[in-house]
Amino acid sequence: MELEKIDDVRFEIKRDASLGMNTDVRVYATHPMVEKMKLDSTLHQASNAATLPGIVGKVMVMPDGHQGYGFPVGGVVAFDADSGIISPGAIGFDINCGVRLIKTDLTEKDVRKNLDKLMDRLFANVPSGVGSKLKMGLTQSDLKKVAEEGAGYMISKGFGFENDVERIEENGAIAGADIDDVSQMARKRGLEALGTLGAGNHFLEVQKVEKIFDQKIAKAYGLSEGQVVIMVHTGSRGFGHQVCSDYLKILVEYQRKNDIKIVDPELSYAQIGTKECDQYIGAMNAAINFAFTNRQIITHLIRKSFEETFSKSADALGMDILYDVAHNIAKYEEHQYMGRRANVYIHRKGATRAFAKGREEIPKIYRSVGQPVIIPGSMGTASYVLCGQEGSMKETFGSTCHGSGRVMSRHQAIREIPMERTFSDLEKKHVVVRVRTRKLISEEAEWAYKNVDDVVGVVERAGISNIVARNVPLGVAKG
Repeated sequence: MELEKIDDVRFEIKRDASLGMNTDVRVYATHPMVEKMKLDSTLHQASNAATLPGIVGKVMVMPDGHQGYGFPVGGVVAFDADSGIISPGAIGFDINCGVRLIKTDLTEKDVRKNLDKLMDRLFANVPSGVGSKLKMGLTQSDLKKVAEEGAGYMISKGFGFENDVERIEENGAIAGADIDDVSQMARKRGLEALGTLGAGNHFLEVQKVEKIFDQKIAKAYGLSEGQVVIMVHTGSRGFGHQVCSDYLKILVEYQRKNDIKIVDPELSYAQIGTKECDQYIGAMNAAINFAFTNRQIITHLIRKSFEETFSKSADALGMDILYDVAHNIAKYEEHQYMGRRANVYIHRKGATRAFAKGREEIPKIYRSVGQPVIIPGSMGTASYVLCGQEGSMKETFGSTCHGSGRVMSRHQAIREIPMERTFSDLEKKHVVVRVRTRKLISEEAEWAYKNVDDVVGVVERAGISNIVARNVPLGVAKG
């Protein structure tokens, strides 16, 4: 498998018919990043994905790419909407894992003197960690509404501002969700998980906008230097994980029944238009809406925590959502490809939609500048707000990176990074930490990840998204 250098931030594995590849693999990375990718199965998995039927364009790996289940995290691939396939492995177990950024009118000076109290309130109000639950008294009837109507259902019950849905990808509710395609086990796991962060790399972070790189776009987004914002990173919890697990089993039988041979069973798929594919899409979309709703309830709890801390209403504190993006998802989209219109199911696994200005899918308030892209760093490092650029529409089906990308497994990080070092580093940076399980904190330590500054630097140099603002943490809460 040879990797050809195209320029400083683009590399390619050319289609090899002898390996069954139907297309090339495009890697957005620096040379050192590519060398890291060679140490695991990232490039091998991307090449395997290139053998799948119905691909439109190249298989793409973003600079935060690393080995995943069947398909790299940081991977993007599009399939023809009529003759292609849907592959759960190219979407991920945590369906619609995503990021939301909430603005405030507060400055670091306003927050710093109340930071301990604020983090205590956030930690108390937003459940986190393995098996965390929020007892809201929701019924299975409510869950059906959540799965099929998304964030708007909970907003109608008082969990948010009316304009919140305008600032969420898909307006917080993707069409085509069907709770009947979701197993009873998934429904059971989901009911009490709404409004919870979970564990792993999921977190809630109070941040300061440290630097603005593009004043015009920052103004359109309502960002300014010194402003305090809140970032939430979580997904569909056990609900989405169970959906993925259920359909992977179904698709093993589908492959056997249809005598379909694939290079990696973790890339199992269903042909678009089949019963199995339709049912997976219905269940996946239910999990997508579940995750949008999960982040919506957490937003309500964050606003409540700020109200309790500062004795002002969330509205008076200027706590509008900037945007909410998904980064484990398959979506039906229309794109221009090789001079013609292409209708595709674009799979983004650890990758974010990054539409350029003018697209109708972008909220009206941002349509003249481009879609906001929210990029979390690792714990204690910077995070970024980017903006979709025309280059993404030409090269990546409107896609960019999603975060910094792991270089160590969680178990390796715990083994090799002392817990005391992680806490000490955060203390030196004056980051206030609230964590459920202290011994697991090194899972998400800075050294377990790539440098997020380098990652966003690649996508900007490639012209697929540009840097608007750099945020740094003041306080972090996680499971």
